[in-house]
Amino acid sequence: MTFLIVVMGVSGSGKSTLGADLALAVGVPFVDADDLHPPANVAKMSAGTPLTDEDRWPWLRLVGLELARAETTGLVVACSALRRAYREAILAEAPGTRFVMLDVPEAELAERMRARGGHFMPATLLASQLATLEPLAIDEPGITVGPELSATEVAGLLAASLR
Repeated sequence: MTFLIVVMGVSGSGKSTLGADLALAVGVPFVDADDLHPPANVAKMSAGTPLTDEDRWPWLRLVGLELARAETTGLVVACSALRRAYREAILAEAPGTRFVMLDVPEAELAERMRARGGHFMPATLLASQLATLEPLAIDEPGITVGPELSATEVAGLLAASLR
């Protein structure tokens, strides 16, 4: 059985950590969608400017295509996928994708973002990400998890439920 999973949420929610742990647990590759952003998007975010939908659509298509290419092997991708329309863009390319939304309190997100180094996304963009976020709806393919467990614990539980 192959898995196409997007671990989603705002910056600082732990997408990359959980995504890498989950990919390892289910035995599939991991891709951080941040690495798929064109240089112009990275420069914009690095300067503290939120992306527009016009900036995001080509990137979201790349995320979906990356998942579609892995249909037979499986893949876990860490991707913000903040709005339903963004998730639908991913699903248009890779319909078998499932989403795992990370729901972390704002204060914890802000602390995580201040504590991490070497990331292009400044903590100043957290408010715009939270304003953009549309939680997974009941009719979307996925689940929401909170911060109660470690990434390793969540990955283990998700891997067990996927098998």
